[in-house]
Amino acid sequence: MKNVLLFLLLAFMGLQTVNAQWFSKERVLNNENFDKKRIRFGYTLGLNSYDYKIEYNERQFTEPNPLTGQDRKDLIIGKGIGFNVALLANLRINDYFDLRFEPGVVFPSRNITYPDLEDKNFREIKSTYVHLPLLLKISTKRLNNFKPFLIGGISTSINLSSNENNPDDNAVNQFRTKTNTNYYELGFGVDLYLPFFKFTPSIRGVFAMNDELVRDNPTSFDGLPSEYTAQIDKLSTRGVFINFTFQ
Repeated sequence: MKNVLLFLLLAFMGLQTVNAQWFSKERVLNNENFDKKRIRFGYTLGLNSYDYKIEYNERQFTEPNPLTGQDRKDLIIGKGIGFNVALLANLRINDYFDLRFEPGVVFPSRNITYPDLEDKNFREIKSTYVHLPLLLKISTKRLNNFKPFLIGGISTSINLSSNENNPDDNAVNQFRTKTNTNYYELGFGVDLYLPFFKFTPSIRGVFAMNDELVRDNPTSFDGLPSEYTAQIDKLSTRGVFINFTFQ
């Protein structure tokens, strides 16, 4: 968390420096009164890369694998590139603060590999999220047609592909995750004022706060701990969005 905040602070200071040095000359202002509107709407297109943060069950993970007698290996999270779309509703508070609601749909790509297992060691994580973030945008003073900002807040998501209530588990190749997840989000970007609209590229990180794993049934592996879920104490999404917003 501290590293994330430090990174955002340095990025914000860097954007301020670029703002002062590169855009100090007076230029023709595009959409000069665009930000004076109390409520604005837009839409966002973007790419995402989703991952999992794994916290291991120390007691289970430190014991040798009963199948091989060897020390356990860390699970491998395979990350792919997904895409996302969202609508935007922006409420102006003043020249420097805006409250934003960005409901959208996220299509991530992830999988998990279990190095300790010789067969059936791969699980594809199917997810389609309805993503509902409420964010506070903190902007600098506009210089010409350029304005950097920081953004952060909280969000929740509903996984339309969740199999949380499926009675089957990893014994029949079903890796289960919960339907609802809560996050905090942090990011930065820049508003670019073009002649006919405002274009905003931004980067944002999302970090789940709750455990998303549904454990395997106790009776599925003949009374033995599940090799797929017993070693995991907490499984939490983390991801990066690269967004392009049009207003």
